[in-house]
Amino acid sequence: MPGEPAGATFASVEGARVRFVDKGEGPAIVLLHGFASSLETWDLLLPSLARGHRVLAMDLKGFGWTDRPDGDYSPEAEARLVLALMSARGIDRAAVVAHSWGASVALSMALQAPERVRRLALYDAWIYAAQLPAFFLWARVPALGEALFAMFYRERPDERLIHAFYEKERIPEQLFEDVERSLGRPGTVAAALAATRGQRFEPQEARYRHVTQPALILWGRDDAVTLLPFGERLARDLPNARLVVYPRCGHFPMLEATAASNAELLRFVDEAAR
Repeated sequence: MPGEPAGATFASVEGARVRFVDKGEGPAIVLLHGFASSLETWDLLLPSLARGHRVLAMDLKGFGWTDRPDGDYSPEAEARLVLALMSARGIDRAAVVAHSWGASVALSMALQAPERVRRLALYDAWIYAAQLPAFFLWARVPALGEALFAMFYRERPDERLIHAFYEKERIPEQLFEDVERSLGRPGTVAAALAATRGQRFEPQEARYRHVTQPALILWGRDDAVTLLPFGERLARDLPNARLVVYPRCGHFPMLEATAASNAELLRFVDEAAR
């Protein structure tokens, strides 16, 4: 796409040209961002992880600098993309760390290929049908969804971002700029609509009790996007899960509770290494 960052690395998998970062040595960790986001979500975490692990971060299909082809943008399809990139990079098995909508992709990976997912760390997961707002449900209607996204998806992204934080002054200015720029890339609105329509979580959520890998659930107590009761529900649904809640924190614990959440995650992935 026009304006690709200099030095970015790409791989062609599952019919898409996928941007990724592959750093460090050791047990593998895969990082998955949320809806309308990119691998930069993990900028404050990736260097710490890469000191003792091999870390693969990527832009999921339709977001960041990865392609926006026609087709399936469901969590199942995105999971196949991640697994294909892991194979292309020679990674057989990894701990998977995911944020928000990316958690639905991580859980789909664990259901599709449990032997390839060593453990899961999920931040403020967006993984239940009950979390979907009316706007997302209306978007499923043919023609209406196209009209709604054409009119509103690019509108006031700064306000939506502010809504996701507890302490507004902690929002990195770079995050505002990245979101604004990403909205202008070709195919972004159509891909976001396809990903929204792919969020039919009912069949998958009925199977969460079959995800037996150790799971760490990290949640902002004051998250207004994915409410804490859904984190508590997920901790009950996953048979081997532990929930950690951060006070005075919204939808991005890796940005608002950086030190505490990074330390918790590092302990969790190091348990697997040991």
